[in-house]
Amino acid sequence: MRLLCSLLLVIFGFSFQASASENSDTSRLTKITAQKMIRVCIWPEYYNITYRNPKTLQLSGLDFDMANELGKDLGASVQFVNSSFSKVTEDIAHDRCDIAMFAIGITPHRKEKLRFSQPHLSSDIYAITSKSNPRLQNWHDIDQPSSVVAVSKGSLHEFFMKKSLKSAKLLILNQPFARELEVRSGRADVFMTDYPYSRRFLETDDWAKLISPPANYHRTSYAYAMKHGDDIWYERVESFMRDIKQDGRLMLSAKHHKLSSILLP
Repeated sequence: MRLLCSLLLVIFGFSFQASASENSDTSRLTKITAQKMIRVCIWPEYYNITYRNPKTLQLSGLDFDMANELGKDLGASVQFVNSSFSKVTEDIAHDRCDIAMFAIGITPHRKEKLRFSQPHLSSDIYAITSKSNPRLQNWHDIDQPSSVVAVSKGSLHEFFMKKSLKSAKLLILNQPFARELEVRSGRADVFMTDYPYSRRFLETDDWAKLISPPANYHRTSYAYAMKHGDDIWYERVESFMRDIKQDGRLMLSAKHHKLSSILLP
C-alpha cells in the first residue's frame, strides 16, 4: 500500500509539474486570445516609430502600425502602454505589457534581460547639433575637450558613447525632450540619436543640423522585445514577423513613414 501511495504521489507530482510547465508556456498567448487584448509597450516620443503628436495626441509610426497588425492577426484589441528605453526592461519584467514594440536596439546588455524577435530595422548613430553652433561641422568635431554630448538614459547611445568618447563630456538625461533642450540652449553641443529620431528634427525644426557618421560607424539592429521563456508566445511573434516581411505590410508602412532605407529583409 505504501509503495502504491508513493508511486501515485510521484506520478501526480510529474503530472502537476508538466501541467504547470505547459500553462506557463502557453499562458501569455492563451490570455491574449481569451481576453482579446494585447498590451504593447511603446515610447511615444519616437518619431516615425511610435510617435504621439502633441497637438492631436494621435499615435503614428511604423511600429504603431505593426502593433495594430499584430492585434488584427490575434483577433485582439491593442492597449498601448507608455514606456521608454530606460524603463522597458522593468516594464517587461513586471508584466506591464506583453511585448515592447518601439524599435529597440539589440545590445548584449539588453539580451540578458529581454528576448528579442528577429530584427526588422537597422540604424547607425547620428548626431544633431544647432545650426548656430560654429564648432561642430563634422563627426571629428564631436569628441573634443570642449564638447558636451547629450544622450538619453538607458538608450544604446548611452552605453556606446560611454565607451567611445575620449575627450568630450557625456551628459546623460532622463526627461522628455531634454537632449533637444540642452542643445538648443547651448548647454550641450550635440545629442546622439538614430535615423528615425533624427528625421523629426530635419522635417519639423529649422534650428537642427544633422552630422552623419563615417560609413558603418556603429550600426545596430532593432527588434521587438519580450520576457525570456514562453516559447509558444515567442514563436507566434516570430511567425508574425515572417508574415509581415513576406506579405508586404512591413515594407508598405516603412515607405509611408520614410524608413525603407533602414529596413532589413
